[in-house]
Amino acid sequence: MKVLKVIHGYPNRFSAGSEVYSQILCHELVEQGCEVVVFTRQENAYKREYSIEWDVDPECADIQLCLVNKAHSRDGYRHGAVDEAFGQLLDQYQPDVIHIGHLNHLSTSIVLKAQERDIPIVFTLHDFWLMCPRGQFLQAINSKGEDLYPVCHSQENEKCAKLCYWRYFSHQEDEEEIGFWTNWVEKRMNHIRQDVLANIDLFIAPSRYLMQRFVNDFSVDPSKIVYLDYGFRRDFLRERKRSKETLFTFGYIGTHKQAKGIFHLIQGFNRVHEGAQLKIWGSPLEPFTGSLQSYVSKLNHAVQKKIHWEGGYKNQQVLEKVFNHVDAIVVPSIWGENSPLVIHEALEAKVPVITADFGGMKEYIQHEVNGLLFEHRDPSSLSMQMKRFIEDPVWAKQLGKRGYLQADDGRIPGIEEHVKEIKSYYRFAIDRRKYEYKNKTGPMAHHI
Repeated sequence: MKVLKVIHGYPNRFSAGSEVYSQILCHELVEQGCEVVVFTRQENAYKREYSIEWDVDPECADIQLCLVNKAHSRDGYRHGAVDEAFGQLLDQYQPDVIHIGHLNHLSTSIVLKAQERDIPIVFTLHDFWLMCPRGQFLQAINSKGEDLYPVCHSQENEKCAKLCYWRYFSHQEDEEEIGFWTNWVEKRMNHIRQDVLANIDLFIAPSRYLMQRFVNDFSVDPSKIVYLDYGFRRDFLRERKRSKETLFTFGYIGTHKQAKGIFHLIQGFNRVHEGAQLKIWGSPLEPFTGSLQSYVSKLNHAVQKKIHWEGGYKNQQVLEKVFNHVDAIVVPSIWGENSPLVIHEALEAKVPVITADFGGMKEYIQHEVNGLLFEHRDPSSLSMQMKRFIEDPVWAKQLGKRGYLQADDGRIPGIEEHVKEIKSYYRFAIDRRKYEYKNKTGPMAHHI
């Protein structure tokens, strides 16, 4: 089977959750006999915009990377030059199936290039980007009250214009500019519904929360979406050996962007630092890292000494570099995370998790069963749960031993079985296209 994987970033150029998962998926597809090409992006300010460059996966030379340069045009959603390059790749490679992971920073209308050639498409949903132009249902400004980046509960064109595209305005109260951006958002959303959703053969949602949001709030046909949690390289997470520490150690893994809630974590830790320390993993990213470090520099000196910036690491070293050095992992995201990889990896390594009672986070952590939940976006509630672990580290360890509650053995899904299921969905999408072609029916006619 010839698979064309589409993702907005790929390691080692980009290494957030969806990118890491995509690489692991591609590796296992090759292991199971598939041929894989990846269509993704790079950001090189000294190369021509939209130019194409070929490379190979740094860890698997059998996987070729077709890189489109997107250094200056990340904010748009349709790019004719990207569509043209994608169409040329389709004609050259002639894949059996296209597996999309994300279209942000690429072009939504590449779906139409696939449709013109009648190539089936499977789409794994990693966030809300199809139904929310910003992807996370977080507003771009502090519109009212004291909360930075307030949560949105629905997509509305004029609200998007006023609260998320204000940075393009010459004046925030300019009705003409509000109208322009309202129309821009409306055109984007109509295009997503009419051109993208209509031409996807099957959506895969790694959490039931995300699946329900797309069905209930975005009218995705329930027959075109399935739940399937991520798959993992479980061999990366075997035989954790906790290093000796005198202080209870909380760990954070991820980017330093505001959506991840790391600011709330630092606030919460500041209240309970006695007898504990906080280690923060993630490659520096400006202006976020510098802003956080500036905030920490103004805290009590005793707290500053207990907050350690550990930098990035390779995913296959997560046990050695991270889990061997922590007693608990905190996932404090302020947006409704889908199915965080870090939660799964911690559960496999038998490390207890503290996370928010919101979104897909609470789907994989049950309070006082395999971790603790705190009130979403509430640093005070977070600090209370952190304090419970500091005061009873034995109990914390016991919670960690419960692991992944969705499996009888407490283990997260392995990538081998996961890819077997993914391949079955590829075959479904291929057969569905054949059925529709033979019977001359529309893309919604044949149900799972």
